[in-house]
Amino acid sequence: MRLRTFAPMVILAAAVAGGWSDNAAAAGKIDCKLKFNLRGWSALYKHAEGQGVVSCDNGRTFNVNIVAVGGGLTVGKYRVDNGTGKFSDVSSTDELWGDYAQGEANAGVVKSGTAQVLTKGTATLALAGSGEGVDIGISFGKFTLTPVR
Repeated sequence: MRLRTFAPMVILAAAVAGGWSDNAAAAGKIDCKLKFNLRGWSALYKHAEGQGVVSCDNGRTFNVNIVAVGGGLTVGKYRVDNGTGKFSDVSSTDELWGDYAQGEANAGVVKSGTAQVLTKGTATLALAGSGEGVDIGISFGKFTLTPVR
């Protein structure tokens, strides 16, 4: 008789534990977003610098510095105001920092916009923004994101 009452408890405990570990794995990913401003220039070599704020759904917020460098067949001077970014496949805020691979094609005069997806390992950063300037060409490089200390 004792065994009968114990068996349903074991099954219930196993089901709850299984559901909890699935939820814990799903809860391991965090959503983070980036708001930024960026100014840059290019003449075969490309250089841009900016600042932004990363905010995550786990309550953490970071002021960040941005540096983008690269090269290619590109020329121009531009700025992006109030750009946005969304990180994907991030399970720790430590994964946000570092160098993302960047490739882009631009053709903008006076008012222009950009949308691109950057990668760093399994993490991705989708950027969108609009601004002003002249920027024409194709370039490759890196987009570096570091927290302000």
